[in-house]
Amino acid sequence: MKKWVTEDWQFELTAVEGSAGNCRLGLEKGDCFVFSYECPAGICPRVMNELFTWCEVVRCGGDFTHRGSNEKYEMELPCPCGSILFCLKALPINRDENGNPLPNGERPKD
Repeated sequence: MKKWVTEDWQFELTAVEGSAGNCRLGLEKGDCFVFSYECPAGICPRVMNELFTWCEVVRCGGDFTHRGSNEKYEMELPCPCGSILFCLKALPINRDENGNPLPNGERPKD
């Protein structure tokens, strides 16, 4: 596979409520997935279906306040089954002048 798009956003999905006994895949509070565009391994396809839409909103210049969130790039998202509550965070990928990702929290030099 030859990826040709440089991603500008990374997403972190964390289960903040719920137990493995109530989830078909056994997800539970504390489980965390980090991804850019791909579907993370182990995530429920029903969650990914809704999640993808919100990731696209951010990729296209929007934010989560239009959904009612107080934070631009963080919102809670229930799974379609209602058994797990997730927190979705959108994190910009800062890059240097050559397009390489910078270490966490570092900003490009002017």
